[in-house]
Amino acid sequence: MLRAEELSVGYGRKIVVSGVSFEVKAGEVISIIGPNGAGKSTILKTIASQLPLLSGKVHIGEKIISEMSEKELSRKMSLMLTERINSEMMTCYDIAATGRYPYTGMFGILEKEDRKIVEESMSLTGISYLRDVDFRNISDGQRQCVMLARAIAQEPEVMLLDEPTSFLDIDHKLELLTLLRKLARDKQIAVVMTIHELDLAQRFSDKVLCIKDAKADKYGTPELVFSGSYINDLYSIKNGTFEPLYGSSEPKRVEGTPDVFVIGGGGCGIPVYHKLQREGIPFAAGIIHENDIDYPLAKHLAVKLVSERAYEPISEQNYNKALEMMRVCSKVIFCTEKIGAMNQKNLLLKETAEKEGKIVILPHEI
Repeated sequence: MLRAEELSVGYGRKIVVSGVSFEVKAGEVISIIGPNGAGKSTILKTIASQLPLLSGKVHIGEKIISEMSEKELSRKMSLMLTERINSEMMTCYDIAATGRYPYTGMFGILEKEDRKIVEESMSLTGISYLRDVDFRNISDGQRQCVMLARAIAQEPEVMLLDEPTSFLDIDHKLELLTLLRKLARDKQIAVVMTIHELDLAQRFSDKVLCIKDAKADKYGTPELVFSGSYINDLYSIKNGTFEPLYGSSEPKRVEGTPDVFVIGGGGCGIPVYHKLQREGIPFAAGIIHENDIDYPLAKHLAVKLVSERAYEPISEQNYNKALEMMRVCSKVIFCTEKIGAMNQKNLLLKETAEKEGKIVILPHEI
């Protein structure tokens, strides 16, 4: 549906991003991610012919965009930007209705079918109740929904969206992206969007295009892009880490000699690790199996960690290592809800701490 071949984009003669190549099939959602100022929006504006293409080609189907008329292109492609528009004395319906202009005559008069399409687009985006409200008097989140309705009313084959989730609360972010996925699939629209929320890009995209250091750095499925330490490298993260398993950004660990030993597992340790980190308390953790949901975060935030191989019972060696580590801490937090055959030695750690006069604190007592 949309194909970009070795694009160089920028302003004037200055190239902002080069080497951009990707293909979007009908029904697919492609996200463009990268650091602030990397040129993500510039790519969208260039594809939409708002900026001149410095080199390369963009195709919609078999046609080259640069050879299409403005009206022909506007019937094939819609663009939703975060920029403010001049909406003097215009209702939300009026704004959404401008999406039909590529299909109207010189005077922009809407026919019955046009009005029906506008109403449907407003209903799809959940803003029918704003029909007669002045566009200037609504919230930023509501503006996003009106602009999306406008883009849908255009009935495009390709939809370009620049940070569509900006200004939205979490529920409306999920609602909007779920709607985009459904539109792409049901109406066979090729969707390309820039987005800052990495967790949402990871969950809603078919492909992800990464921009770094003035070039297209990586392109592939979320499973390829959001793996290993790539996102940390892409954003040059120095103040923490991105954990691809959770899709979350995690702060730096608190360095120092651990004063607290956390016996976790099964997800019970995660809120404890976060609380200790927030309070600036260095801690040790164990004994965590390497396939346990606690493990990635314990690895990032604990000063010291005792772990065990996946699916293996805790070895005597690792038990003794954890015991030694626990004995130099003044407090023990036991937050494992279930003890099974594989982690029996964690219960021994707790019992040892109690016998030796250690203060065993439960998570709700922190």
